[in-house]
Amino acid sequence: MCPPDYYGIEYEINPWMSTEKQADHAVALRQWQALRECLIEAGAGISELPPVSGLPDLVFTANAAIIYQQKAILARFKHEQRQGEEPHFRRWLANHGLQVFDTPSDFSFEGAGDALFCGETLFAGYRLRSDAGGHQQIGELLGIRVLPLELVDPYYYHLDTCFCPLVEDEAIYFPGAFDDYGRRVLAEHVSHLIPVDESEARSFACNAVVVGRTVITNSGCPLLHEQLRQAGYSPIATPLGEFVKAGGSAKCLTLRLDGEEAAHW
Repeated sequence: MCPPDYYGIEYEINPWMSTEKQADHAVALRQWQALRECLIEAGAGISELPPVSGLPDLVFTANAAIIYQQKAILARFKHEQRQGEEPHFRRWLANHGLQVFDTPSDFSFEGAGDALFCGETLFAGYRLRSDAGGHQQIGELLGIRVLPLELVDPYYYHLDTCFCPLVEDEAIYFPGAFDDYGRRVLAEHVSHLIPVDESEARSFACNAVVVGRTVITNSGCPLLHEQLRQAGYSPIATPLGEFVKAGGSAKCLTLRLDGEEAAHW
C-alpha cells in the first residue's frame, strides 16, 4: 500500500474523476488507515511504498505490476499522467526481492488492475487501459493461460472494477461491464459467478480485497454482502468514498506481494 499523503484529483483520465470535485484529504487519510486496519485484522501483512509529491495516483498500487511466483511484470501506463509512477514501482519491487520484467513491446498494461487470476487462469481486461496483445505475451512469459475480456463500459475501465476472484472457481462480477462474448467466457470458465447489482457496482462492490474467507469492500454494498455471507464468506464494509472520486476503492489501493493467484490461500 502507499499512504495517500499526496492523493488528490489533479487530472481527469476516467469518467469518475473531476477536478471540480476534489477529495477531502483528511477524510481520505482516515479511510485509507481504516482499510489498512481491516486488512491487518483479516490476517494480512502490510508493506508501504513511500508516497511521492506530484504522483497523486501512486496510492493505487494495484496498477504497479502483476506478481506471479516472485516475478513482477511492471505496468506501462496508457496515460502520461501516471507514467511517472513506473520507476518508483520498479525500484520498490526490485528492492523487495522480486524479479522485475518490463511489459512486452509497446503495449499498455496496468498491472493487477487488468490482470486477475481465478485458479490457474489469468483473466485479462483490455481495450480501455491495457492491450490484449500484451496480455498474451505476458502469458507466454509466465507460462500461464490468459483469457482476454473486453471491457465495454468506460466507468469500469479496469478489470478489478467489475471482476473479483474469490477462490479457484468462484468470483464476483458485474455483467454490464462485459460484452456478450466476455460474459460467455466467464460463465464457461468460472463455475460460480456472483452477479453484482448495477447500483452496488457503482459503489465499487467488485473492487474488493480477498484475504482467505474475508472480503473487504467499500461501504454501500449490502446486497453483495448478503450473497457473500450465504456463500460462506465474511464480508467487511469500510467507507472509501474519497477514493471512488478518482475511480478506485479497496482493491485499487492494494497489491498482493505473494501473487494475485494467492488471494484464496
